[in-house]
Amino acid sequence: MFGTARRMVELEPELTDLCKLYRDAIEVPTTGSVYRVLSAEAFTKEGLNPHLVLFDEVHAQPKRELWDVMALAMGARTEPLMVGITTAGVRTDTTGQDSLCYTLYQYGKRVAAGEITDPSFFMAWWEPKNTEADHRKPAVWREANPGLADLVSVEDFESTILRTPEAEFRTKRCNQWVSQQQAWFKVGLWDSLKDVRSVPDGAQVVLSFDGSFDNDSTGLTVHDIADCHIGVVDVWERPPNAADWQVNQDEVEAVLRKAFERWNVRHCVYDPRIWHQLMQRMASEGYPMEPMPQGQAMINAANRFYEDGVNKRYTQSGDPRLARHITNCVVKPTPQGFRVMKETPNSPRKIDLAICAVQGHAYAAEIPESEQQFFSAWR
Repeated sequence: MFGTARRMVELEPELTDLCKLYRDAIEVPTTGSVYRVLSAEAFTKEGLNPHLVLFDEVHAQPKRELWDVMALAMGARTEPLMVGITTAGVRTDTTGQDSLCYTLYQYGKRVAAGEITDPSFFMAWWEPKNTEADHRKPAVWREANPGLADLVSVEDFESTILRTPEAEFRTKRCNQWVSQQQAWFKVGLWDSLKDVRSVPDGAQVVLSFDGSFDNDSTGLTVHDIADCHIGVVDVWERPPNAADWQVNQDEVEAVLRKAFERWNVRHCVYDPRIWHQLMQRMASEGYPMEPMPQGQAMINAANRFYEDGVNKRYTQSGDPRLARHITNCVVKPTPQGFRVMKETPNSPRKIDLAICAVQGHAYAAEIPESEQQFFSAWR
């Protein structure tokens, strides 16, 4: 938003004469007015006295402290104005309570319905009339997007619906609220990718490893580069009701080394946070070990994995353990894309094989195209 305003000043000579431009502010010396970009920390905003607050992407606020600080800071102004601009998001915040944006939405609905009289509060909101409406239908898109086929392209909607998880599409394109925990793959999608066969010995593959030493499971998947087929090498999970269980590290290492003997392994992808000693030792022995960061790179990989699944760009062996881990995944919308995660941090429903599948596919799917360019971009 600030970048757009700055560019407008730079392109208009009259505004350029009136304003002074700074890295994070625009000043009008003749009136003493300053348009300034503020950081997200609430405590540093105490003592401000704004006349106008433009609060972008309200749904992305993890808590409501910053909103409250800015709203209360305007008390000394005679006609202050606070404008929130946003799409819908998740209903709950990091505390487990109704999010700031959802709270404001509910309040605005009550004002519009006449339940609350508050002439100082105005809300304009476009959404489908039916909250359970099919998000794939153009009629639903039009209800939430008055500018459809004008400001926004119908063709773009038709394209993104094919590769975007339902929760993400509903919030960003249909302006509908979703719960924090949304199933990742739609019912039937994973099964539609089933091809019950194994990766042939000697094939060029990518191995993908993820796991822990005790509570979480540990898994290893194999990805046939020739046709992007995914199989499970092995998985180690805590037995039900077992106490003080730990994965047998020697067994895991033996299975991993045997996989290198069985296939022509181009890369072995792994989460560098755990098992790094084994991975570094094998790398020093000449094995092609590839650490994959778990931040934005993993978000990108998960989005790619889902999109490629929708478009049938890979197949999977039908292993029930991998299917279970895929089913256990939930997605959390973020400003950078959806994040794949467990239902709760301590959930007994594990997702490690799903993470393996995502990591391995991100590498295997790109190798035939431009391996060097791909890896330089991901590192």
